Amino acid sequence: MILALSPAWAYVIATVAALAYLVLAIASKRLGKGPSRAIFVLAWLLHALSLAEGLFGQPPRFGFAPALSMTIWLVLAVIAIENELLPQLGSGSPLSGVGTVAVLLPQHFPGVSYETIASAWLPLHWALGIASYGLFTAAVLHGWLMARSEKRLREMADIDRGMPLLTLERLTFRFVQAGFVLLTASLLAGWYFAETVYAGRMHAALNHKTVFSMLAWFIFAGLLIGRRLRGWRGRQAVHVLYLGAGLLLLGYLGSRFVLEVILQRG
Repeated sequence: MILALSPAWAYVIATVAALAYLVLAIASKRLGKGPSRAIFVLAWLLHALSLAEGLFGQPPRFGFAPALSMTIWLVLAVIAIENELLPQLGSGSPLSGVGTVAVLLPQHFPGVSYETIASAWLPLHWALGIASYGLFTAAVLHGWLMARSEKRLREMADIDRGMPLLTLERLTFRFVQAGFVLLTASLLAGWYFAETVYAGRMHAALNHKTVFSMLAWFIFAGLLIGRRLRGWRGRQAVHVLYLGAGLLLLGYLGSRFVLEVILQRG
């Protein structure tokens, strides 16, 4: 089976992917569009293979580093597609540098081994959660670009460069809306998973992850309602987006980082 890789081969694949990302981060403009696209596809596919080795290995492994790496992998895919459709966005090269670190991180922090899966809903919960993380990360990136564009507009500096402000704003909130739908589905799947595992003892499932994720859900719900009813936009909306994303980051990645790295517990 192609995913049944030895740890040495998995590390080689991750290293090649990291080097490919690094080449893009350093020299994508000199390479040109065609070679850059080919190198990105190679890096992205190898990144996916290295992630799959952990998720589908025997036993499967998951934790803060694989979750973060998969989130970056999804964001890179979204931005690559977006750059094909909207070349003026121009955010691919810096993110390739992030990919260099993201693809190597699970090799050093592989996460917790799952000898048995407690519920068939758990992989679905993971998938929905990671997808929502990716979409909210893309929203944060677009929110940052929107804030930068708004600042340039106020300063009347380089106003003809980059993507129009209103286009960035629409893209940002489309990512927020899609991420909110997936986050809601992830929380519902997590609730059902907790009901199955904890046999109705829901207080046992009320941990830091659950609390921070629910707080993030309320923040994003407030952001979407505020935009629709009160027309929130610009820096006000971006700051609320940053707050919700920060809470969501603490929800799983932050709590797992503390358990796995600082406390060294599964």
